Amino acid sequence: MAGRIRQADVEEVKARTNIADVVGEYVTLKSAGVGSMKGLCPFHDERSPSFHVRPQVGFYHCFGCGESGDVYSFLQKMDHVTFAESVERLAARVGLELHYEDGGAATDHGNRARLLAANQAAADFFTEQLGTPGADPGRRFLGERGFDALAAERFGIGYAPKSWDELTNHLRGRGFSTEELTIAGLVSSREGSSGVYDRFRGRLVWPIRDITGQTVGFGARKLLDDDKGPKYLNTPETPVYHKSQVLYGLDLAKRDISRSRQVVVVEGYTDVMACHLAGVTTAVATCGTAFGVDHIKVLRRVLGDSAGVGEVVFTFDPDAAGQKAAMRAFSEEQRFSAQTYVAVAPDGLDPCDLRLHKGDAAVRAIIDAKKPMFEFMIKQLLSQFNLDTVEGRVGALRAGAPIVADIRDPAIRPGYTRELARLLGMELHEVTRAVSAASGRAQRESAASTRQPEPAEAQAAADARPYSITDLPGDPATRLERDALMAMLQHPALAGRPLLGRATQCSVTNPSLAIVCDAMAAALVRFDEGQPLETASWAGAVLAELPEGVVPLAQQLLVAPIPERSERELTVYVRGIIISLIDRDLLRHKAELLGRLQRNDPADRETSVTLQRALMAIDAERNALRAE
Repeated sequence: MAGRIRQADVEEVKARTNIADVVGEYVTLKSAGVGSMKGLCPFHDERSPSFHVRPQVGFYHCFGCGESGDVYSFLQKMDHVTFAESVERLAARVGLELHYEDGGAATDHGNRARLLAANQAAADFFTEQLGTPGADPGRRFLGERGFDALAAERFGIGYAPKSWDELTNHLRGRGFSTEELTIAGLVSSREGSSGVYDRFRGRLVWPIRDITGQTVGFGARKLLDDDKGPKYLNTPETPVYHKSQVLYGLDLAKRDISRSRQVVVVEGYTDVMACHLAGVTTAVATCGTAFGVDHIKVLRRVLGDSAGVGEVVFTFDPDAAGQKAAMRAFSEEQRFSAQTYVAVAPDGLDPCDLRLHKGDAAVRAIIDAKKPMFEFMIKQLLSQFNLDTVEGRVGALRAGAPIVADIRDPAIRPGYTRELARLLGMELHEVTRAVSAASGRAQRESAASTRQPEPAEAQAAADARPYSITDLPGDPATRLERDALMAMLQHPALAGRPLLGRATQCSVTNPSLAIVCDAMAAALVRFDEGQPLETASWAGAVLAELPEGVVPLAQQLLVAPIPERSERELTVYVRGIIISLIDRDLLRHKAELLGRLQRNDPADRETSVTLQRALMAIDAERNALRAE
């Protein structure tokens, strides 16, 4: 397992990366003022752009949906990768070698890169081989299933020649060692010998890619009668390929899955191809293993599955294996917040055969005609009982009631209760009682393992809610404080150290903004006198001083657009708005002194002189500020 990336390298990669270049690969950005860019948010649908990026600061924020963060969090959310993977990708982009803690982790990372490179070299070799005379069985297999050369190219399909060592020799010639090829699962060891041979021989080969598009393994289909191996042969478990966590086609489908909030889970590589070519571009498949918990975790991240608004559509073959797969999927259904459905072709055809015999429209039609998972499973379950007998109906009720009780949405549970009563031919009150009893058992089991938070814990959770710029009041005083802090955060060099130092001592009335102002004061103390006030380093210093819950507010203040467009206007604006904040603070202090002077005993000449001198100093400071 790779160790933790050194923090210095994490910061260096971020410093070398222009966030606008990375975001620009996903979003069309346009100028929104000096140092600010905006575009349509990639995280939610919108007509007017509310997604802002500030390259100098290294942050983005959407004022429509509230998504915000730095270049690492952007890649994590867009491509659904881990933090470490996002750092590694950007490091490769800027050509920086990363260093890892915990001893030999850097070597581990180097090994991973070599395995990925070996897989990609193998994928290139296989695709080249598909055009050779020896690959005729593979091309014929594809043609018989309605896939032409363009389809093969789109999905990177290749052919493994019927040879013991052609791939091995090819990759050795590219500088890969036998050990690397063995670890990558591209070759197998000869029993009782130190030699190796190609794992895939005489087979059609699909590259299996992770969510970022890197080839991590292969799936190979038997073509020749003398091949005594399994129908499909996959890469074994390797440091880069874990079949329980990989979904074929996810690299192609992730954008449309995230955008449409729908994923279609099919059973094979050709089914994924058929769906995508038919216009169902959200289709994915497991790779030689059953659909499981780890697959669900991956899909939930891509779906953004938290509010129950998405759809997961399963397609199953009508045979016994397909029914078994349906039962496994249903057993994990509760792990999704999204609604789950089942799509089965009327003639029992899988998507590949359906497209071949009835065309693209038929594939789209079965997805459109999907049925809720609960409805499908209830009917499948009832088919196992003889409903013509009392014993069969009672047994079916006992089996079906827990399924209805498990329905998350209480609004549709009564409808399924009535449907179950209709299918069983039983009185509604009998079925309702059985469903209620099953629900009561489930609740008792859940209560035994779940503790409700104490009132103090609930209050602490409420207090921990992140601040937001949209939650700030709209009164003139708060607007001045907000705009001044934005100017101080975004353009510290234009403000200058003396003005920043004075402004951070001002009294800020809004509690949230006051925390940000205090953080700037602390950060300014830590800045060396000779250290330039660069926006990125200044922003990092301020954010480091903030409590975690206030960081989102500061990030929004860093990204929110300032209206001035030219550099000259910007300088005037920045200094002007900060001076306004200071002037307001001076006026407040002057009013306090005047009040004390009025209340002071006339006989106390010493105090009166002191207060008058303080008032004169305030007037002098105000005049000096106006002269700047």
